[in-house]
Amino acid sequence: MKKAWLFVALTCLFELMWVYGFNVAETWWQWAIVIAIIFTDFHFLPEACKGLPTGTVYAVFSGVGTIGTVLMDVFLFGEGFNSGKLLFIAIIVLGVIGLNLADNKHSKKETAKEAA
Repeated sequence: MKKAWLFVALTCLFELMWVYGFNVAETWWQWAIVIAIIFTDFHFLPEACKGLPTGTVYAVFSGVGTIGTVLMDVFLFGEGFNSGKLLFIAIIVLGVIGLNLADNKHSKKETAKEAA
């Protein structure tokens, strides 16, 4: 299980790297690096799904990507930040946590049934 969460963390990290690359790449070799990062990212994503529910992996992956992209826009590219963005980031975080808790509750019930 811990290994699967490591893959989730790696896929989130690589997602943010290629999103950043989309904003700054200008030459062919920079785009080649971005493409290599995307392929690496999509290597870790299915690895994470082998040990965790796909819904949880995708919720974390897309939530981190969305929040990370907004924060990159604000801190690296000079976009504005307001209470509306903060509210919706909070909703995304609550949704990801809720899905994770719901998946864990379901997994525990299945494990208990299999043990019986």
